[in-house]
Amino acid sequence: MNPLAELRYFFTALGYFTRVPVPRWVGYEPHYLNAAARYFPLVGVLIGASSALVYLAALRAFPAGVAVLLSMAASLLMTGAFHEDGLADCVDAFGGGYTREDVLSIMHDSRIGAFGAIALVIALALKWQTLAALPPLRAACLMIAAHGASRAWAISYLATLDYVRTTGKAKPVAQRLSGPALLCAALFGLPWLLWPGGPGAPDWRFAALTCAVLLVLRFAMGRYFVRRIGGYTGDCLGFAQQIFELSIYLVGLAWISS
Repeated sequence: MNPLAELRYFFTALGYFTRVPVPRWVGYEPHYLNAAARYFPLVGVLIGASSALVYLAALRAFPAGVAVLLSMAASLLMTGAFHEDGLADCVDAFGGGYTREDVLSIMHDSRIGAFGAIALVIALALKWQTLAALPPLRAACLMIAAHGASRAWAISYLATLDYVRTTGKAKPVAQRLSGPALLCAALFGLPWLLWPGGPGAPDWRFAALTCAVLLVLRFAMGRYFVRRIGGYTGDCLGFAQQIFELSIYLVGLAWISS
């Protein structure tokens, strides 16, 4: 393993998924993106940690609801609403398209429709209300866990499904993910689920329940993607990441409420 190459792949992932400036020496080659896929969950952990810091800092001056909104705004600024765009495009396409060609055409359209706008409002409102209802430390820890784990589960589709476009922004990423790369991504993104309430003993039951929920969702969404368009697009990965992230927050809230 070449440490310099791995650092280049990490920075490639960071530059692809965020608006954080990366060093010029990193450069760009299409194959960097596929090699960088294993670092996508680690980038998610960094985004989640940044959001959690904003949330905890804002709590010193504002109510929980405002602090959560500020943390969400921070993550949206960091990512350029990359995954939220995929959510809106997918809901517009799957909600408004009948044939495979219709779905892909609508998904490619940069304009947002009624279905996509409604989905965005509901998803953002659910995140806001769910995180605001959680105890502060648990909310902060779940932000980190959800951003990391949701990306690990989303890119697992790279290992099992086919990319359906001949071109596209996600095409360099959309090569079959190898077993070792998928394992690496899982190690970067999933262990955070063991500590939903902060430092202390690992909460195996919460992690197991959450992964079971996400596994069911992964199977259901994968089946749907294949049935409707024969595989996945970059927007499908963004859609899946948002569903996984929101599901982790909801499981976290249900866990402490039960």
